[in-house]
Amino acid sequence: MLALGAETEGAMDWRRHRREAHRLSQTQEHLKQIVYGGNDGIVTTFAIVAGFAGAQAEGVAQIGGVAVLVFGLANLFADAISMGLGEFLSLRSQHDLYRARRTSELREIAADPEHERMELFEILRQRGLPAGEADTAATIMSRHPEIMADLMMTYEFGMQDPDEDSPVLSGLFTFVSFIVFGAIPLFPYFILDATQTTFVLSVAATAAALIALGLLRWNATGERMGRCVGETLLVGTICAVAAFGVGWLVGG
Repeated sequence: MLALGAETEGAMDWRRHRREAHRLSQTQEHLKQIVYGGNDGIVTTFAIVAGFAGAQAEGVAQIGGVAVLVFGLANLFADAISMGLGEFLSLRSQHDLYRARRTSELREIAADPEHERMELFEILRQRGLPAGEADTAATIMSRHPEIMADLMMTYEFGMQDPDEDSPVLSGLFTFVSFIVFGAIPLFPYFILDATQTTFVLSVAATAAALIALGLLRWNATGERMGRCVGETLLVGTICAVAAFGVGWLVGG
């Protein structure tokens, strides 16, 4: 309580408060980027391996480990950069859209405050406040346009203030997660020749990477382990089977 009281004397650092008071880790803050980047990295890279194996289903050794690594690594880094920059641009666009919509909402509040007050009243009433309390709350909020605009952005437009989310940091987490998890399916080809056994080891490594990603998700969310791991494995397996099937159809 002393730390909270000291912070409230000035501007409240909510990011710091979440980490210290609620023990919110970096993994939890960037779980979306880690899972998104990691899953896509695993699936995308294994798709290269599976595609080659499917195309040469009767003689995997003909592929050559160098070919798998060249295509796999080129795809890994190209897609990681694309994913990281895509996350960066997506979040920047979200920031711009939020600010533009909020500015428009402030103009609407200034132009027709009673209409906006009635909209907020209806929102609060539908969310469970009795009519009298909803009317009182809406009247109070109408005297504070900035706070009212924030409430309307959340409840009318379903948009959360993204200012605390760093586009650079989100893009970096996506990039790193893609590289770290996406390199795992290629690992057997770094140390062994391209044989059927190497492909089987790559399948096992891919499964292990998907399980690890599922466990990371479970650790961050506290949801049921079976659900977190099972969903991650299922998505990865569907994509891997599709990649192998396309390779087999085209090259078999």
